Amino acid sequence: MKASELINELIEQTEKHQAIVEGFKKMNVAQLQYKQSPESWSILECIEHLNRYGDFYIPELSKRIEASKHKQSTQFKPGILGDYFARIMLPREGGKKIKTFQSMDPRGSELEIDVLERFLGHISHLLLLLEKSRNTDLTKVKTAISITRWIKLRLGDTFRVVVYHNFRHIVQCQNILETLK
Repeated sequence: MKASELINELIEQTEKHQAIVEGFKKMNVAQLQYKQSPESWSILECIEHLNRYGDFYIPELSKRIEASKHKQSTQFKPGILGDYFARIMLPREGGKKIKTFQSMDPRGSELEIDVLERFLGHISHLLLLLEKSRNTDLTKVKTAISITRWIKLRLGDTFRVVVYHNFRHIVQCQNILETLK
């Protein structure tokens, strides 16, 4: 696939996520903390979950892009593992839930509206990193992943995992909004 097309797609999707979360700022805290059941997450918990991953991935992506010696490539070839991780992040009707690591589970946290601002900060950085990545090779540059530093994914795959994971939980937030109506 063309590297520029992938970056454009990820930027477009990330800008949509940004607009949706901006809209959440118009809601009151009680609405943002609403849960469909005791086991489910609220909108704030979904966004805090994404913040916890952003705390790892934004610095990791930044470090790898800044340190890259690889020049821009016109093509991106997904890796087998990276492509798998990216695809399982996409939301699907009736799709399987993915168990989250305890350190990334926000359930029971005291969360306020500032969670949204923190996420929007991550989104702003992510958009800058996507733009910067146009000048490097999305296939040759490798990044660590949050579950283990022993596994490295291609930069393009890591961007896909992050953006698709955001998408998965933004859809979850939108589903919570539907139950509020």
